[in-house]
Amino acid sequence: MTAPKRRYRRVVLKLSGEAFCAPGTTGIDPAEIQHIANQAQEAYRVGTQLAIVVGGGNLIRGSVFSQLGFDRAVADNMGMLATAINAIALQDSLERMGLETRCLTAIEMHEVAEPYIRRKALSHLDKGRIVILAAGTGNPFFTTDTAAALRAAEIGAEIILKATKVDGVYTADPHKDPKAKRLDFLTYMDVLNNHLQVMDATAISLCMDNKLPIIVFNLKKEGNIVRAIRGERIGTLIGSQPYASR
Repeated sequence: MTAPKRRYRRVVLKLSGEAFCAPGTTGIDPAEIQHIANQAQEAYRVGTQLAIVVGGGNLIRGSVFSQLGFDRAVADNMGMLATAINAIALQDSLERMGLETRCLTAIEMHEVAEPYIRRKALSHLDKGRIVILAAGTGNPFFTTDTAAALRAAEIGAEIILKATKVDGVYTADPHKDPKAKRLDFLTYMDVLNNHLQVMDATAISLCMDNKLPIIVFNLKKEGNIVRAIRGERIGTLIGSQPYASR
């Protein structure tokens, strides 16, 4: 059987903490993690090197805790530790499916994961392992979206796949405005100038500086990760120019 074609050799998949819990809930839902693992397995089968950056908002969101009176640096550190819990849970699901993985964290915790070292990450990817990146950048005041942009630039990823609960970027909230239209393509400056809440400004600027395109797509739709890897027309592309072949 001929292997399915892939457009990208190496990608970063950005998962928010919301991906780890059922809609409208918090915590960790094993069924949701299994859904992610199934899609990651499909990506693995087409031969793409996959690095996954995870958020932790399903457990602790640093920005919320800082508003409750916690010191911002302390709150962000709590949030980064929450991402490690998600990463370990995802690693377990992937390995129970027979997929070799490595969990690398920006905050060292040797008993449960390897410290993030760029050369280690590249070596694992080249050996066909799925790499899960946790603890953001390891620094407070930076989001996991910024971590995804930073890690993608560091490891030479060709694109960031930004998994969300909607199928792209809209002119308005599609849940509130029935006339909202999905946008097929946006430039980095479109996102920055219009203050679109796709990724934070630091992440978008970092992607723009490194010419890293982003695809915003619906994770809940089965097979979307592989569709994005194959270059199929899904979601919203953010970049310097649209792909003629999309």
